[in-house]
Amino acid sequence: MLAPALVWFREDLRLADNPALHAAAATGKPLVLLFIHDEASQGLRPLGGASRWWLDKALTAFTAQIAAAGGQLTLRAGAAADVLPALVAETGADSVFWSRRYQKVERDLDGALMETLKASGVRVSSFNGRLLNEPWQIKTGAGDHYKVFTPYWRAVKAQYHAPDALPAPASLAGPHIASDTLSDWALHPTRPDWADGLGATWTPGEAGALDRLSDFLDGPVNSYADARNRPDIDTGTSRLSPHLRFGEIGPAQVWRSVRHGVESGRIDEAGAMTFLSEIGWREFSYTLLFHNPDLASENYNPDFRHMPWRSDRVAYRAWCRGETGYPIVDAGMRQLWQTGFMHNRVRMIVASFLTKHLLLPWQMGEDWFWDTLVDADPAANPASWQWTAGSGADAAPYFRVFNPIIQGRKFDGTGVYVRRWCPELASLPDKYLHAPWEADAMTLHAANVALGTTYPEPLVDHPAARQRALDAYATLKDRRNAA
Repeated sequence: MLAPALVWFREDLRLADNPALHAAAATGKPLVLLFIHDEASQGLRPLGGASRWWLDKALTAFTAQIAAAGGQLTLRAGAAADVLPALVAETGADSVFWSRRYQKVERDLDGALMETLKASGVRVSSFNGRLLNEPWQIKTGAGDHYKVFTPYWRAVKAQYHAPDALPAPASLAGPHIASDTLSDWALHPTRPDWADGLGATWTPGEAGALDRLSDFLDGPVNSYADARNRPDIDTGTSRLSPHLRFGEIGPAQVWRSVRHGVESGRIDEAGAMTFLSEIGWREFSYTLLFHNPDLASENYNPDFRHMPWRSDRVAYRAWCRGETGYPIVDAGMRQLWQTGFMHNRVRMIVASFLTKHLLLPWQMGEDWFWDTLVDADPAANPASWQWTAGSGADAAPYFRVFNPIIQGRKFDGTGVYVRRWCPELASLPDKYLHAPWEADAMTLHAANVALGTTYPEPLVDHPAARQRALDAYATLKDRRNAA
């Protein structure tokens, strides 16, 4: 009897276009398909609550998908360094296949595991199943990695050629193995179950990912360049990010589908490339993470070690709860809490508000997003937060302080987004919707809005908060000049 081949799934929960699975299936050996829920290995960042919810549903879908192809997804919990060698011994597998990971702690764990397995005569093969390009592949003319997005993206567009698509294996047959059940892992929230809004919004799994992509490319992508900034348009963005986060679809699949649409004349080139640039930002973020392992906790720009951040738990709590008194900010934070998602334009607005209006450390916002976003990505989340705060690579200029009133009026002019997530303001005229405190008492009364009671007073005054932020950032410039 042939010794089985073992495929260790991590953040690549799909059957199609999965290089590790394809290579394992090509051996013709029985397949042992494994997912390890590892909360025991030292240094790994635990998943946030929304990501745990997604993983629960993604694994449910993936288990059923594998079973339909005659296979079994074996679930085991524990430190991968213990679980994987034990299962290799239990099944007699002589080869192991996995998709590469890019956080330093993950790379160190995988490297040690590879050495352990090889020492016992097991062949280990790793593949790129997560990115268009490995973080070390796209280099500047000087041979270094890129630190600015625009030239990085220009290089990707010039160099990248999508490999041929890999079909899902026709059969995933293998031995029956004892497995945990998902309920053992308690990934779904209880006491209370706050996930109703997530369940109503998302369909985790490979099929859901492919449906999202198909729907987006069947029209909305053509207006993406403009619509992506409109939180009031539900179809303005693809909402593929959580599917990419868990590998239910790969970026190469997205790239091929978009380029095929352009070449066939079905998709407008401008919308297509603007959309693909968001895939490019994800790629760039992984390059930053690979070369800066502490990206989620340490300032990319070391000058920001001296940033005079404030400490204000009351203001932070108000921001988390969507009670800042600035409607576009509050709408975004409430959308996040209820659906596990926030429109990207609004993410920039709320991140700017936290780090500049409230002058609170970006790490506090990154941590909240990590816990509440279904697409909480270990690279894109901190890279984006640092970009907005001004401490990151290719960062927004320190003097860019988003005005939440102007941003709201510009990108949610008729108030569809704010009225949906802040219904207590629904009856206010558009003129006052993004700045309720500017309305006269009669207008507020007619709209059943009582500032400070039914809706908060502004947490800070915008001009004063902006100046405070500029003064704080100026201290970094003064320190740098003095040095």
